Amino acid sequence: MTTGAAPAGRFAEGGRARSALLTGLLILPAGLWYALLLVAPLAIIVVFSFGVRAKNGGYAPAFTFDNYVTALQRTEPFVNSLVMAGAGTIGCLLVALPLAYFMATRAGSRKNLLVLLLVIPFWTSFLIRTYAWLIILNPDTGVAGWIQGLTGNEKFAILGSPFSVLIGLVYGYLPLMVFPLFVTLDRMDRTLVEASKDLGAGRWSTFRQITLPIALPGLVTGSILVFIPMMGEYVIPAILGYGRYYMMGNALVSSFLEARNWPAGSARAVGLILVMLVTVTFYLWFVNRGRRVREASVL
Repeated sequence: MTTGAAPAGRFAEGGRARSALLTGLLILPAGLWYALLLVAPLAIIVVFSFGVRAKNGGYAPAFTFDNYVTALQRTEPFVNSLVMAGAGTIGCLLVALPLAYFMATRAGSRKNLLVLLLVIPFWTSFLIRTYAWLIILNPDTGVAGWIQGLTGNEKFAILGSPFSVLIGLVYGYLPLMVFPLFVTLDRMDRTLVEASKDLGAGRWSTFRQITLPIALPGLVTGSILVFIPMMGEYVIPAILGYGRYYMMGNALVSSFLEARNWPAGSARAVGLILVMLVTVTFYLWFVNRGRRVREASVL
C-alpha cells in the first residue's frame, strides 16, 4: 500500500508543477506588457517627482520633497477635480440608471437599436463631440441665448462656468455608466420583481430590495469607470470651461508643457493617483458595508 501511494503522490506533485509552469508561461506575456505599460511609467513618474527642474526645463536628478510640499500647498486643483468628478459620477448615475432600466426591461425589440445609439457617439472624436457643446450652449444661438430671451438677462451664460464642465463630463462619460448597468439589469430574473409585487411590496420597496441589489455590481463598475477618467480630465474644462475651472488635468498640462517643470508635474500626478486610490477604496468599502447591512437586515 505504501509503495503504491508514493508514486501516486509524486505523480500528483509533478502534475501540479507542470500546471504551475504552464500557468506561468501563459501569464508571462501579459505580465511583461503590464510591467512595461503600467508599472514602468508609474515608476518613472515617482522617480521624477523627487527630482528638480533642469535649467532649461525638464528633469534633473535629485532627492527632495519640495515638489510634494508645493503640491500640498496648492490643493485647489485636487479639490476641484474631486468635487467635479464626484458630481459628474452622480449625474451619470441619475441619468444612466433609469435609462439602463428602460433599455433592459421596457425596450423590447428596440433594445439593440438603443444600444447602437449609445455606441454611435464613440465613433466620433471625443474632441469633436466636446466642441459640439460650444454650439449647443452658445449665448447667441444655443440654450444660453434661449434662456436670455426668456428671462431678459443678457449677461446669462453657461459656457465658462462649472456647470458647463459638469454637462460636458456627464455627456462624455455617460455610456461608460449605462453599459455596465444595462448588462447587469438585462440578466435580472424578472420573476423576482413579480414575486415582490405579488407579496404586496410597492414599486419603491421592490426597487430598493430587488432591483438595486441586483444592479449594484454594474453600479460599482460604472462609477469607477466614470470617476477615474473624470479626475484627470483636461479637454472638457479647457474647452467648455474656458480654462477658468482649474482641475488636475489643467494643472498637469501647465506643469509639464508650459512650465516644463516635470518634477512638479510628477508630484501632482502621484498625488492624483493617491487621491483616486483612497477615494475608490473608501467607495468600495462603503458599498460592501451597505450590502452586508442589507443582507443582515433581511436575515
